[in-house]
Amino acid sequence: MQTISVIVPIYNAESYVAMCIESLIRQTYHALQIILVDDGSTDGSLAIAQAFERKDNRIKVLSQSNQGQASARNHGLMHATGDWISFVDADDYLEIDCYQRLIAYTVQQDVIHFGFRRVATDGTILYERLPKQHYRYTTPWIRLFRRQWLSEKRITFPEGMYYEDVVFTVDVWGHSPRQMIVPYVGYNYLCNKSSTTVTIHQKDREQLFSILREKLRRTSWRHKCIILYTIIRLKFHFMRYD
Repeated sequence: MQTISVIVPIYNAESYVAMCIESLIRQTYHALQIILVDDGSTDGSLAIAQAFERKDNRIKVLSQSNQGQASARNHGLMHATGDWISFVDADDYLEIDCYQRLIAYTVQQDVIHFGFRRVATDGTILYERLPKQHYRYTTPWIRLFRRQWLSEKRITFPEGMYYEDVVFTVDVWGHSPRQMIVPYVGYNYLCNKSSTTVTIHQKDREQLFSILREKLRRTSWRHKCIILYTIIRLKFHFMRYD
Protein backbone atom coordinates (compact mmCIF):
# COMPACT_ATOMS: atom_id res chain seq x y z
CA MET A 1 0.00 0.00 0.00
CA GLN A 2 1.32 3.41 -0.94
CA THR A 3 1.80 5.85 1.92
CA ILE A 4 1.07 9.58 1.95
CA SER A 5 3.01 12.06 4.06
CA VAL A 6 0.72 14.96 4.95
CA ILE A 7 2.60 18.12 5.92
CA VAL A 8 0.72 20.76 7.91
CA PRO A 9 2.54 24.04 8.76
CA ILE A 10 1.01 25.58 11.89
CA TYR A 11 1.26 29.13 13.16
CA ASN A 12 -1.21 30.54 15.71
CA ALA A 13 -4.08 28.46 14.38
CA GLU A 14 -5.60 27.25 17.66
CA SER A 15 -9.14 28.12 16.48
CA TYR A 16 -8.94 25.83 13.45
CA VAL A 17 -6.11 23.32 13.74
CA ALA A 18 -8.12 20.67 15.61
CA MET A 19 -10.68 20.63 12.77
CA CYS A 20 -7.86 20.25 10.28
CA ILE A 21 -6.21 17.36 12.14
CA GLU A 22 -9.55 15.62 12.69
CA SER A 23 -10.13 15.63 8.93
CA LEU A 24 -6.80 13.85 8.49
CA ILE A 25 -7.09 11.17 11.16
CA ARG A 26 -10.62 10.36 9.95
CA GLN A 27 -9.51 9.71 6.38
CA THR A 28 -10.83 6.47 4.92
CA TYR A 29 -7.33 5.90 3.54
CA HIS A 30 -5.26 5.00 6.60
CA ALA A 31 -1.69 4.72 5.25
CA LEU A 32 -0.75 8.22 6.33
CA GLN A 33 2.19 9.92 7.97
CA ILE A 34 0.83 13.16 9.43
CA ILE A 35 3.58 15.73 10.04
CA LEU A 36 2.51 18.76 12.06
CA VAL A 37 5.13 21.52 11.99
CA ASP A 38 4.60 24.23 14.58
CA ASP A 39 6.32 27.40 13.38
CA GLY A 40 6.83 29.12 16.71
CA SER A 41 3.17 29.60 17.61
CA THR A 42 2.46 31.85 20.61
CA ASP A 43 -1.04 30.51 21.21
CA GLY A 44 -2.22 26.99 22.07
CA SER A 45 -1.58 25.45 18.64
CA LEU A 46 1.44 23.38 19.69
CA ALA A 47 -0.35 21.93 22.72
CA ILE A 48 -3.31 20.92 20.52
CA ALA A 49 -1.00 19.24 18.02
CA GLN A 50 0.84 17.37 20.78
CA ALA A 51 -2.44 16.15 22.27
CA PHE A 52 -3.35 14.58 18.91
CA GLU A 53 0.15 13.08 18.65
CA ARG A 54 -0.40 11.19 21.90
CA LYS A 55 -3.62 9.69 20.53
CA ASP A 56 -2.52 8.64 17.02
CA ASN A 57 0.86 7.06 16.25
CA ARG A 58 0.67 8.25 12.64
CA ILE A 59 1.17 11.83 13.85
CA LYS A 60 4.61 13.39 14.26
CA VAL A 61 4.88 16.90 15.75
CA LEU A 62 7.88 19.05 14.88
CA SER A 63 8.56 22.43 16.42
CA GLN A 64 10.78 25.29 15.30
CA SER A 65 11.22 28.99 15.96
CA ASN A 66 9.10 31.24 13.78
CA GLN A 67 10.70 31.10 10.32
CA GLY A 68 7.70 31.21 8.01
CA GLN A 69 5.49 28.78 6.17
CA ALA A 70 8.10 27.87 3.55
CA SER A 71 10.57 26.82 6.23
CA ALA A 72 7.90 24.82 8.05
CA ARG A 73 6.97 22.96 4.88
CA ASN A 74 10.62 22.27 4.05
CA HIS A 75 11.14 21.02 7.61
CA GLY A 76 8.25 18.64 7.09
CA LEU A 77 9.68 17.46 3.76
CA MET A 78 12.94 16.51 5.46
CA HIS A 79 11.04 14.15 7.78
CA ALA A 80 8.62 12.76 5.20
CA THR A 81 8.90 9.06 4.38
CA GLY A 82 5.73 8.47 2.36
CA ASP A 83 5.49 7.64 -1.32
CA TRP A 84 3.43 10.78 -1.82
CA ILE A 85 3.45 14.28 -0.35
CA SER A 86 0.33 16.29 0.48
CA PHE A 87 0.29 19.82 1.88
CA VAL A 88 -2.62 21.01 4.01
CA ASP A 89 -2.90 24.43 5.66
CA ALA A 90 -3.75 24.43 9.35
CA ASP A 91 -7.01 26.35 8.92
CA ASP A 92 -8.33 24.11 6.12
CA TYR A 93 -9.73 20.58 6.06
CA LEU A 94 -10.27 17.63 3.71
CA GLU A 95 -13.25 15.52 2.76
CA ILE A 96 -12.81 12.22 4.62
CA ASP A 97 -12.51 10.19 1.39
CA CYS A 98 -10.00 12.58 -0.20
CA TYR A 99 -6.90 10.38 -0.23
CA GLN A 100 -8.92 7.23 -0.93
CA ARG A 101 -10.24 8.86 -4.09
CA LEU A 102 -6.88 10.24 -5.23
CA ILE A 103 -4.55 7.31 -4.59
CA ALA A 104 -6.24 5.23 -7.28
CA TYR A 105 -4.94 7.65 -9.94
CA THR A 106 -1.29 7.73 -8.90
CA VAL A 107 0.02 4.94 -11.14
CA GLN A 108 2.79 6.28 -13.39
CA GLN A 109 2.18 9.86 -12.31
CA ASP A 110 4.38 12.40 -10.52
CA VAL A 111 1.73 14.99 -9.70
CA ILE A 112 -2.01 14.59 -9.13
CA HIS A 113 -4.25 17.67 -9.34
CA PHE A 114 -7.74 17.91 -7.83
CA GLY A 115 -10.38 20.50 -6.96
CA PHE A 116 -11.24 22.63 -3.96
CA ARG A 117 -14.13 24.55 -2.50
CA ARG A 118 -13.99 27.82 -0.61
CA VAL A 119 -15.92 27.65 2.65
CA ALA A 120 -17.05 30.38 5.04
CA THR A 121 -16.33 29.97 8.76
CA ASP A 122 -19.97 28.99 9.31
CA GLY A 123 -19.61 26.10 6.86
CA THR A 124 -21.36 27.77 3.93
CA ILE A 125 -19.87 26.74 0.59
CA LEU A 126 -18.98 29.91 -1.33
CA TYR A 127 -17.85 28.22 -4.54
CA GLU A 128 -16.12 25.15 -5.97
CA ARG A 129 -13.28 24.98 -8.45
CA LEU A 130 -11.96 22.05 -10.47
CA PRO A 131 -8.92 22.98 -12.58
CA LYS A 132 -9.23 22.38 -16.31
CA GLN A 133 -5.49 22.86 -16.85
CA HIS A 134 -2.67 21.77 -14.56
CA TYR A 135 -1.32 25.35 -14.43
CA ARG A 136 -4.64 26.97 -13.47
CA TYR A 137 -3.79 27.42 -9.76
CA THR A 138 -0.44 28.08 -8.10
CA THR A 139 -1.03 26.44 -4.74
CA PRO A 140 0.46 23.16 -3.49
CA TRP A 141 -2.51 22.02 -1.42
CA ILE A 142 -4.67 20.84 -4.33
CA ARG A 143 -1.98 18.45 -5.49
CA LEU A 144 -0.25 15.23 -4.52
CA PHE A 145 3.46 15.00 -5.32
CA ARG A 146 5.54 11.87 -5.68
CA ARG A 147 8.14 12.30 -2.95
CA GLN A 148 10.95 10.63 -4.88
CA TRP A 149 10.30 12.90 -7.86
CA LEU A 150 10.44 16.06 -5.71
CA SER A 151 13.67 14.81 -4.17
CA GLU A 152 15.28 13.99 -7.51
CA LYS A 153 14.36 17.41 -8.92
CA ARG A 154 15.45 19.12 -5.67
CA ILE A 155 12.26 21.15 -5.49
CA THR A 156 11.63 22.89 -2.17
CA PHE A 157 9.95 26.09 -1.04
CA PRO A 158 12.01 29.31 -1.27
CA GLU A 159 12.36 30.69 2.24
CA GLY A 160 12.29 34.27 3.44
CA MET A 161 9.49 35.49 1.15
CA TYR A 162 5.72 35.55 0.72
CA TYR A 163 4.07 33.73 -2.20
CA GLU A 164 6.59 30.92 -1.88
CA ASP A 165 3.87 28.53 -3.00
CA VAL A 166 3.75 30.25 -6.41
CA VAL A 167 7.49 29.82 -6.95
CA PHE A 168 7.34 26.20 -5.76
CA THR A 169 4.52 25.37 -8.17
CA VAL A 170 6.20 27.11 -11.11
CA ASP A 171 9.33 25.09 -10.37
CA VAL A 172 7.24 21.91 -10.47
CA TRP A 173 5.85 22.85 -13.90
CA GLY A 174 9.35 23.59 -15.16
CA HIS A 175 10.43 19.98 -14.61
CA SER A 176 7.66 18.53 -16.81
CA PRO A 177 6.18 15.96 -14.41
CA ARG A 178 3.89 13.16 -15.47
CA GLN A 179 0.59 14.51 -14.24
CA MET A 180 -3.16 14.30 -14.42
CA ILE A 181 -6.26 16.13 -13.16
CA VAL A 182 -8.67 14.03 -11.10
CA PRO A 183 -12.34 15.11 -11.41
CA TYR A 184 -12.83 15.34 -7.67
CA VAL A 185 -13.26 18.22 -5.19
CA GLY A 186 -11.72 17.18 -1.88
CA TYR A 187 -10.05 20.21 -0.30
CA ASN A 188 -11.94 22.78 1.79
CA TYR A 189 -10.27 26.18 1.83
CA LEU A 190 -11.53 28.16 4.81
CA CYS A 191 -12.21 31.85 4.24
CA ASN A 192 -10.22 32.94 7.30
CA LYS A 193 -9.76 36.69 7.37
CA SER A 194 -6.81 36.45 9.77
CA SER A 195 -4.81 34.38 7.27
CA THR A 196 -1.54 35.84 5.97
CA THR A 197 -2.78 35.25 2.42
CA VAL A 198 -5.18 38.16 2.70
CA THR A 199 -2.40 40.56 3.73
CA ILE A 200 -0.90 41.99 0.55
CA HIS A 201 2.29 44.10 0.49
CA GLN A 202 3.60 45.86 -2.61
CA LYS A 203 7.23 44.91 -1.91
CA ASP A 204 6.26 41.23 -1.69
CA ARG A 205 4.50 41.45 -5.04
CA GLU A 206 7.54 43.09 -6.60
CA GLN A 207 9.82 40.37 -5.24
CA LEU A 208 7.53 37.65 -6.61
CA PHE A 209 7.30 39.19 -10.09
CA SER A 210 11.06 39.71 -10.15
CA ILE A 211 11.59 36.01 -9.49
CA LEU A 212 9.02 35.00 -12.10
CA ARG A 213 10.56 37.30 -14.72
CA GLU A 214 13.95 35.76 -14.07
CA LYS A 215 12.49 32.26 -14.47
CA LEU A 216 10.81 33.44 -17.66
CA ARG A 217 14.16 34.57 -19.03
CA ARG A 218 15.88 31.30 -18.21
CA THR A 219 13.21 28.72 -18.99
CA SER A 220 12.56 26.77 -22.17
CA TRP A 221 10.01 27.97 -24.72
CA ARG A 222 7.73 25.19 -23.60
CA HIS A 223 7.17 26.82 -20.22
CA LYS A 224 7.37 30.52 -21.12
CA CYS A 225 3.66 30.69 -21.97
CA ILE A 226 2.71 29.12 -18.64
CA ILE A 227 4.83 31.60 -16.67
CA LEU A 228 3.45 34.51 -18.70
CA TYR A 229 -0.07 33.28 -18.00
CA THR A 230 0.78 33.06 -14.28
CA ILE A 231 2.16 36.61 -14.19
CA ILE A 232 -0.90 38.05 -15.96
CA ARG A 233 -3.34 36.12 -13.79
CA LEU A 234 -1.57 37.21 -10.58
CA LYS A 235 -1.64 40.86 -11.66
CA PHE A 236 -5.42 40.66 -12.11
CA HIS A 237 -5.71 38.83 -8.79
CA PHE A 238 -3.78 41.53 -6.91
CA MET A 239 -5.95 44.26 -8.44
CA ARG A 240 -8.76 43.00 -6.18
CA TYR A 241 -6.81 44.25 -3.15
CA ASP A 242 -5.92 47.69 -4.52
